Amino acid sequence: MTAGPDAADAAGAAWQDLSAQITSCTACADLVATRTTVVPGVRPAHARLLLVGEAPGATEDATGLPFAGRAGQLLDVFLTQAGLDRAQVGVVNVLKCRPPGNRTPSRAELGRCRPWLDRQLDIADPDLVVCLGGTATGWFLGAGVRLGASRQKVHQVAGRSVVVTYHPSAVLRSGPLGAPALALREDLAWVAQLLTGAAR
Repeated sequence: MTAGPDAADAAGAAWQDLSAQITSCTACADLVATRTTVVPGVRPAHARLLLVGEAPGATEDATGLPFAGRAGQLLDVFLTQAGLDRAQVGVVNVLKCRPPGNRTPSRAELGRCRPWLDRQLDIADPDLVVCLGGTATGWFLGAGVRLGASRQKVHQVAGRSVVVTYHPSAVLRSGPLGAPALALREDLAWVAQLLTGAAR
């Protein structure tokens, strides 16, 4: 159901207010010491789809925008191929600050950052959430869940429809003909079908 203008304006204002709070977060001293900026994420008005990645990289840390580097450029290509407009898609990460050296976020960092994503989900209220990569998948489905075995299924998590797929950085590592590239392309096409009601 599409929200009316008043509800949309209220959600937009709430998102901006929350983003300002996220930007001033100092909960993780190690990340505060090394980050350039905090990357709250983006939420276009009326976005039905929310992509959730792991954490900002170097380009994202410099620009303050999610998926702005090589992985983001590749994601844009795959979204376009699936018929999805990046400008109409919400994009966030489970961790809002770049970990030093792009290391995997620690469990403690994810725990401290978790309330921010919880509130973003409440405000954005997307029809569908897409987890990009293992960290985001674990955030929603629990630690130890195998991403490959969880693809092409709609998981119900706290009343939300969630699907999982590979992170575009995995495609960069494995190449354009590797399994992650084929899976990500297939999964985003399936996501587009889910949004139109055409998927099984």
